[in-house]
Amino acid sequence: MPDNALNDYMPVVLLAAFAVGFASLNVGLSWVLGKRVKTNRDKDLPFECGMLPLEDIGRRRFPVKFYVVAMLFILFDVEVVFLYPWAVRYKQLGLFGFVEMVLFLGVLAMGWWYVVAKGALDWAPRRPEPRAVGGQDLSRPRVAEAKLPEVRLPAAMGSKVP
Repeated sequence: MPDNALNDYMPVVLLAAFAVGFASLNVGLSWVLGKRVKTNRDKDLPFECGMLPLEDIGRRRFPVKFYVVAMLFILFDVEVVFLYPWAVRYKQLGLFGFVEMVLFLGVLAMGWWYVVAKGALDWAPRRPEPRAVGGQDLSRPRVAEAKLPEVRLPAAMGSKVP
């Protein structure tokens, strides 16, 4: 029995050995075949969009929204992973498995609705809706409508053009 158990794990061991060997081979070949150049102070400076950085970019804080969106992505991504085992075994689980998955997806949908309702995925701040003042619709900016003068063409070319 122990021999059979080891045979079951052999593909996992081979895959891990292949991954470690492939990564080591790539690092080793890049070190052997790569160019060796002397360091240059000017070339080692950070370069962004054609300009030298004026401040310490690495110390600047990111907006909290960036981290919130990243955490939400990880959260919902991990939740979706639970759909795969269900999809593989849904016929064997029957009605019970279906009801449980509907409940799970319902809780997931409520969480998604809450996140969207709170505006956690909005990058820009929300602008307040324009209100009607004195019967005027402020949803569209008013543009002064200028009247163009009438132009009269010679009789050979036709009549007037507005």
